[in-house]
Amino acid sequence: METTCNRCHQPVEAENCYCPACGLPQLVYATEGPAGQVQPERWDEAVRDAATIDWKPALRLALLMAVPAGVMCSLFSPVGIAGWFLMAAAAAWSVSLYMRSQRPAWITIGAGARIGLVTGLLGGWSAAATTGATLFAMRYFFHNGSFFDDFWVDFVNNKFVQQYAQMGIDAQTIGAYQKRMLSPEGRAGFMLSAILFLVTGLIVSAIAGGALGARLMGRRRQPEL
Repeated sequence: METTCNRCHQPVEAENCYCPACGLPQLVYATEGPAGQVQPERWDEAVRDAATIDWKPALRLALLMAVPAGVMCSLFSPVGIAGWFLMAAAAAWSVSLYMRSQRPAWITIGAGARIGLVTGLLGGWSAAATTGATLFAMRYFFHNGSFFDDFWVDFVNNKFVQQYAQMGIDAQTIGAYQKRMLSPEGRAGFMLSAILFLVTGLIVSAIAGGALGARLMGRRRQPEL
């Protein structure tokens, strides 16, 4: 016996769980049967498209996971480069928690990536805000401004100059770069670039984590005959 898919209206065999054309789930399981066994029944109404996202719970879960992960991924956190893996794990967990409340309990990889993107944006914002707040507090409340100033001067006058000298750049050009980097604008620009690099890495990691979470969890939770 053939029926038609609720979404694409292509023919679907009665024993198939999914539409062969678009992949939409076609069956649910009822708790009653003639022999007391679980019997498959076709949904009368259209089921949720696995590529769509109910953003209200998704945003709540993304915010719940992203903010703590973002705070731990700031530039001054001891987590370091492992923060990118932490953000990927937070996005994957957000997708997993979201899928538990859905019917069917799975989503497409693209939908998982979109939840990961939102998680990464929230986490990146939290990491950037934490970094800025830490810099402000250490300079103006803990009076550690001289430590940052000395560190930056030493970095520019040694590592920066040596690196450009090894590249074969002439001394006059290096001196101009050095003067620009030691200026307040140069220092602020370098710090802003570091924060943007951190945020970009967190967003990319979260997208990958969300897509991977949808892939792994969805494969395990798709219904079977």
